[in-house]
Amino acid sequence: MSAQDARVAVYLDFDNIVMSWYDRVHGRNAYSRDRQRIAADPSEPEIAARLAEATVDVGAIIDYAASFGTLVLTRAYADWSNPVNAEYRTQLVARAVDLVQLFPAAAYAKNGADIRLAVDTVEDMFRLPDLSHVVIVAGDSDYVPLAQRCKRLGRIVVGVGVAGSTAKSLAAACDQFDSYDSLPGVPTPVPAKKTEQTDATPTRRRKKKEPDVAAELLERALTLEHVRTDDEWMHLSAVKNLMRRMDPSFSEKALGHRSFSDFVKAHPEVAELDESTNIVTVRLSPSRA
Repeated sequence: MSAQDARVAVYLDFDNIVMSWYDRVHGRNAYSRDRQRIAADPSEPEIAARLAEATVDVGAIIDYAASFGTLVLTRAYADWSNPVNAEYRTQLVARAVDLVQLFPAAAYAKNGADIRLAVDTVEDMFRLPDLSHVVIVAGDSDYVPLAQRCKRLGRIVVGVGVAGSTAKSLAAACDQFDSYDSLPGVPTPVPAKKTEQTDATPTRRRKKKEPDVAAELLERALTLEHVRTDDEWMHLSAVKNLMRRMDPSFSEKALGHRSFSDFVKAHPEVAELDESTNIVTVRLSPSRA
């Protein structure tokens, strides 16, 4: 099945990925140690800096899922009244993610996200018979039965979890499993510095200039397509189609380029174009490969 024919559903246990990445950046059980301070005042300078350093790149996850095919639905499960999760709401809604509200653990039960996510996934598979891929973004072994059920129902199961916080049994239950750390665009974790913030806006949350975002999108698409096909040179049209699936708002003309080829040529630091034959191909610049 080609990526153009595949139809993908994405399910994110959002609390799990946020807490796991916080631990990955700041050390084992860091979120548990900081939980009370985070709940009391997430804007307190030191805590705000630590949260900023551990910001999850939601776009990297959604772009990765889009590399498998057309995103039919994307759902994120969390208590969205939690200030830490609320920081992501605008970003998630902008990527057409359906936010599923879960009540706090004390009232809803410890495994509330697991049960709700699993029930919705199974229901969606019967409701959408043409669904080909299920992407589960989590790390708990509780999702092993769900992954197995999806496979028995004929779906390809892709898992995404944070390295060091993912059960080996979950990875084994999936058809393909990748760590969040290895996704294109996700930076290598750097521990937060315990210094006072001199800028009210954390560096990682500053809005990038549009051309920079487009170049990053191009690099991510090239990397994902290379991993999928194992080809050094890739069809230019396939890369463009992937970029459009990753970001439906992408338009080379809106960026001032007459064609997609011109857009690629404008970023020689990212990509190299080959127009010597009738089929135009592109590859990652050797300096980026």
